[in-house]
Amino acid sequence: PAAALAGPNPSTADLARIREQFGLDRGLLTQYGLFLRDLFTGDLGTSYSFHAPALDVVLDRVPYTITLSLSAIALTTVVAVPLGVWMARRADTKRELGANVLTIAGQSMPDFWIGVMLLTLFAVAVPVLPASGFTTWGGLILPTVTVAILQMALISRLVRREMVAALASPYVTVARSRGVSTRVLTWRYAMGNSAIPVLTALGTRFAAMLNGVVVVEVVFGWPGVGSLVVRALETRDYPLIQATVLVTAALAVLVQLLIDLAYPLLDPRVRLGKAA
Repeated sequence: PAAALAGPNPSTADLARIREQFGLDRGLLTQYGLFLRDLFTGDLGTSYSFHAPALDVVLDRVPYTITLSLSAIALTTVVAVPLGVWMARRADTKRELGANVLTIAGQSMPDFWIGVMLLTLFAVAVPVLPASGFTTWGGLILPTVTVAILQMALISRLVRREMVAALASPYVTVARSRGVSTRVLTWRYAMGNSAIPVLTALGTRFAAMLNGVVVVEVVFGWPGVGSLVVRALETRDYPLIQATVLVTAALAVLVQLLIDLAYPLLDPRVRLGKAA
């Protein structure tokens, strides 16, 4: 760390001074104890490359990553859930086979390749959208679509699998024999019982996005956590790397907690009883 901070051809005196300044000359357990003490006071050190508190640098980037993640997961939900239901209702037909081919293709394409193709088409060949950055809301479209394509392929196939199993269940057969409409059977009965695994998958993908969509953010010059991680690694900015990992891990845990709390709203069977 001292050599990375000192720059090229540092002198022995410079290295000793930097180690003393950042406490690197102390024992490992002492350094770890000081790190934990500062952690509970919100001090994660000073970024070597930004010369500012590492936590503040990360928190400045978090809103951009949250914005991109929310837009991508919203687009995924709007497209993937109806597509998965459509595929389930036409399971084992030629039209469903065509949709399967498309989802497999979307699942197989690397996100960096999708991003480059979208940039080439909509920012170079037909320049209707910004190529990088977040100066206008139009700059959100291409990275959102790039992130969402893979997620839509994954979630739609999951919805299709859960809905096929639900539509073949005995309770759906009984409800159909009693004259319940197809729309109610699909969206209230079958989707109601498929909602928990679908919500879990969506929440897991959203938490993964909050950890930084590194490749997509670099391709589109998005000022989020992912591009910040790349810069921190390139400059060996250890305080910034630690702050990024801690903040994104806390966000991921928070998302998973909210998902668990949402389960009783979707399925009364997992609610706690009033009495033991």
